[in-house]
Amino acid sequence: MTLTPYSPPVRKLADCQKIADFRELARRRLPFPVFHYIDGAADDEATRRRNTEAFGAVDLVPDVLVGADKVDPSCTIMGRKSSLPLVLSPTALQRIFHWQGERAVAKEAERHGLWFGISSLSTVSIEEIGANYAGPKMLQYYYHKDRGLNAALVERAKAAKFDAIALTVDTIVSGNRERCKRTGFSTPPRFTPANVLSYAMHPAWALNFLFREKFDLPNLSTHVEAGSGKAVSIQDYFNSMLDPALNWQAAEQLRNDWGGTFCLKGIMSVGDARRAADMGVDAIMVSNHGGRQLDGSRAPFDQLAEIVDAVGDRVEVICDGGVMRGSHVLKALATGAKAASGGRLYLYALAAAGQAGVARALDLLEAEIRRDMQLMGVSRVEQLTRDHLRRR
Repeated sequence: MTLTPYSPPVRKLADCQKIADFRELARRRLPFPVFHYIDGAADDEATRRRNTEAFGAVDLVPDVLVGADKVDPSCTIMGRKSSLPLVLSPTALQRIFHWQGERAVAKEAERHGLWFGISSLSTVSIEEIGANYAGPKMLQYYYHKDRGLNAALVERAKAAKFDAIALTVDTIVSGNRERCKRTGFSTPPRFTPANVLSYAMHPAWALNFLFREKFDLPNLSTHVEAGSGKAVSIQDYFNSMLDPALNWQAAEQLRNDWGGTFCLKGIMSVGDARRAADMGVDAIMVSNHGGRQLDGSRAPFDQLAEIVDAVGDRVEVICDGGVMRGSHVLKALATGAKAASGGRLYLYALAAAGQAGVARALDLLEAEIRRDMQLMGVSRVEQLTRDHLRRR
C-alpha cells in the first residue's frame, strides 16, 4: 500500500505550512496564464520535476547525543554575511504576480539578512532597490544584443551599489515553454478570448493590475520597446533581444567592466565549472533555470558533487533550483555547496499573499533549517559533510 501525505485544502495564508501549500494558494488566486508562467517549464517539464525529486534520492544520516541545543545557520556568501545558507534567486516580472512585486521580496530578504536578486527584467528599477534595501543584492544580468543596454546595466548597478552581478549563461535562446504558448501569456498580460474569463474570475488580481502603478520594465524601457508596455512573450523577448553569440570572452569582459563580485548562473558541466574558476569568478550557480530552458538536462543537485569536487576549493558553489524544504538546503550543504537558492520557493508565496506570503514562507523555511540542524546533530552549517548523506 502506498501512503500519501495528508493534504488539507489550502484556502488562506494561515493554511500554508510548506512551500507546496503556497503553490496551491497561488493557483487559486492567480489567473491561469499568470500561474502557469510561474509554474511551467520547457517541453515535457521532466527537468523541472527532477530538480526537486533529486533531493529525494539522497537520505540524511543524523548524529545524536552531540548537544545541538543551540544552532547557528548563518554563513558568508560572496563576502557578505547571510543569516541562512539560502539565496533568493532573481526572477523576472514580479509585479505581474502581485502588485507589491520585488519590493515585498526585498523587504523580507532584508529582514532575514539574505542575498536577494533582481532580474534585468525586473518590474522595479535597479536604482529603487539600491536606494531602499540594505541587504546584499545581485543583478541577474541578461546579455543583450544592444551593447548600449549592456553597458547601461553595469553602470546603473555600480551607481546603485549592488553587491554582485550574476551573468545568466543558459538563456541564449528561449526554452520551449508550451504552457505559455497555450495560455497566451505575455508581458504585460494580453487579454484574449481564450483567457479573459480567467482574468475576470480573479477580480482582486485584475483590479490591482489595472489601477495600481503602471506596468513597466524600468531597467529596459530606456533602450527597448519591450520594456515600455508593449506586450511580448518571454520566448519572443529572449529570441529577439538576447545575444546567442555570448561566449567566454564576453563573460570575462563583463566581469572586467563590472570590477566587483561576479557570479555565473547556469553552469552545469564540470568543464564549464573549471573554466569559470580559471577565469576567476567569485561564485557559480549550478542551475538549469528551473527546468525552463533545456528539458532533459540534469538536476543541479544531481550534478553538484562532481562540480564541488572539481572546483569547490577555488570558487563558491551555489545549488540553484528545486528547493522546497529546509532539508533540501541541508543536503546541498552536506554535498559541498556554500548555499542553496531558488525562485519558485518565494514566488508562489508572493503570488499567494504578497509580502505577508513571502514573510511566512521564509519563516517556515528558517524554522525547518534550524529544526533539521538540531535533528541532524550539527550546530553550524559548516559541520555538514557527505558523511551525513547516503544515496538510495
